[in-house]
Amino acid sequence: MYSKGIEFLRNLDQLCGFQRKLVIKSGLETDEKYGYYPVERPIEEYIKQGVINLDKPPGPTSHEVVAWIKRMFNLPKAGHGGTLEPLTQ
Repeated sequence: MYSKGIEFLRNLDQLCGFQRKLVIKSGLETDEKYGYYPVERPIEEYIKQGVINLDKPPGPTSHEVVAWIKRMFNLPKAGHGGTLEPLTQ
């Protein structure tokens, strides 16, 4: 399982164009009751615990976008932190 986490990081680096040396402090496995490796995390966990970074286009309000997300993922609750308005400082 440990090697899948390292493989994920190397693939991510390659995708982003990074060339870094990974320093592995320990080869011990993490007990799965404490979480998931990103490559094995169920989509339900991403939805339950996740954050969506969204570049909202002009037009719809922040409230509308949150309502769309709730409908798309069948969520009882969702919200936004800060403004979603473009060019707002």
